Amino acid sequence: MLDDSGLKMIELAGMGYCCSQIMVLMTLDEIGRENPDLVRSAAGLCNGLGDCSGTCGVYTGAALSLGMYSGKGAEMEEADERLALMLESLRDWFTEATSHFGGTRCGDILDGLCGQPDPARCGGLISSAYAQIRQILVDNGFDPSEGRNEL
Repeated sequence: MLDDSGLKMIELAGMGYCCSQIMVLMTLDEIGRENPDLVRSAAGLCNGLGDCSGTCGVYTGAALSLGMYSGKGAEMEEADERLALMLESLRDWFTEATSHFGGTRCGDILDGLCGQPDPARCGGLISSAYAQIRQILVDNGFDPSEGRNEL
């Protein structure tokens, strides 16, 4: 049985959002914000950078999500020193989570069926990655429900 997050992910996929956009939208929803420009930007990461030859959009979208909490976003702001460690944790987890697919590229995960996300594979990865970024945030002293203060 799916939880509220799982149902939200299915709803977003049904609306035509790709994996990277779903990761960003779930994070924005968690912190109570909207940012259509960021969601549109995440579309550039869809389908492994468009042709499935690049890194899976679940991973790149999760990295964007971590950056929302700890990256530099304004001239008078500094990136949080924990960002590099959080990204390393995400990379290590994602590499392990996708090892049975043969790699972290979208094409590896989809067995070369570019543009046709597999609901079980992709949905499972999205759900697991969303839980993982929340855990990484908590492990590093962040509250996933509170985004970085806007200047």
